[in-house]
Amino acid sequence: IKFNEVWKILAKPHVTEKSTDLLEKNQYVFEVFPRAAKFEIKKAVEGLYGVEVLGGVRIINIPRKKRRVGRTMGFKGGCKKAIVRIKEGQKIEVLSR
Repeated sequence: IKFNEVWKILAKPHVTEKSTDLLEKNQYVFEVFPRAAKFEIKKAVEGLYGVEVLGGVRIINIPRKKRRVGRTMGFKGGCKKAIVRIKEGQKIEVLSR
C-alpha cells in the first residue's frame, strides 16, 4: 500500500487505558475506516510505521448508540477498531512526549 493511501485505512491510534495496557504485549489499537479489510490494515501499519505485524489483525465493530438531547433523539456514531500485534523488540510511538 502506498504511503498516500494509508489515510483511507487508518483513521487514528485509539489511546485509552485499556489500549495502553496492551502495549506491554506489543499490541496496538487503531481506529480504522469501516470498509478497511484486515490485510489492508496489516499492510498500512507495516508501511507507515516500518514494523513487522505478527499473526492476523483482530477487528472490533462498535455499534452506534442511541443518545437523547432534550426531546431530540439521535445516535452517537459507532466505529471499527483493529488490534495489531507487532514483532518483539519493535515499537510504535503512539503518543508524542
